[in-house]
Amino acid sequence: MKLEVCVETISGAMAAKRGGAHRLELCAALSEGGITPSVGLMAEVAALDIPTMVMIRPRAGHFYFDAAEMRVMQRDIDAARDAGLTGVVIGVQREDGTLDGERLAQLVDAADGLEVTLHRVIDLVPDRLAALDIAIDLGIARVLTSGGASDAPAGAKAIAEMVDHAAGRITVMPGGGVTPDNVAALVRETEVSEVHGSCSEASSSSLPGFDPAGGMRMTSESRVRAMLASLGLGNVPSGS
Repeated sequence: MKLEVCVETISGAMAAKRGGAHRLELCAALSEGGITPSVGLMAEVAALDIPTMVMIRPRAGHFYFDAAEMRVMQRDIDAARDAGLTGVVIGVQREDGTLDGERLAQLVDAADGLEVTLHRVIDLVPDRLAALDIAIDLGIARVLTSGGASDAPAGAKAIAEMVDHAAGRITVMPGGGVTPDNVAALVRETEVSEVHGSCSEASSSSLPGFDPAGGMRMTSESRVRAMLASLGLGNVPSGS
């Protein structure tokens, strides 16, 4: 069993590593669903020496990308490789909402030598199993999904169906609303081998700033440890 923790700051990445996360997903603007982080942040997280997947998404909003945005994403994939990160997290839709296998293949080719995760665009397509087959055919390593529901626990039945359909050809990783309180039941119901969570908590500061709607959240080392404990993976020595 592996725990991937989604982070958006260098302090969050350090907290996730100290807590014992097996892998990171590095994003910016998690309040917007995650976009590509800065090159500087990529480099700093790479120096932490923990497997890290980086979100490749040039903006918030829908997942239909034009030719110019595709070029941006290909350059960002190059930046992730140059930084020494493990892999990239990608996804592209057609205007009709289906997964765009042709443009997705272009990004997979650009990511040659890197691991690839298909992100939660799969929760927005009209046929998740058909999209899963496209990802399998492209050699994508894993797919992050809530089963098309508002969160992974609510979509557990659909996630289990995806696991059955995948039959070991791709890793199906639940994400969205996964907490220490629900992760064990989610794993039992879906029989997944990896889970994804933000392991974050509300953060406040006495300094003025422009916080996102709903307030700032930060990765919590203690919540990472609690998630691992719920998964029966024990504790990681403090400071490791």
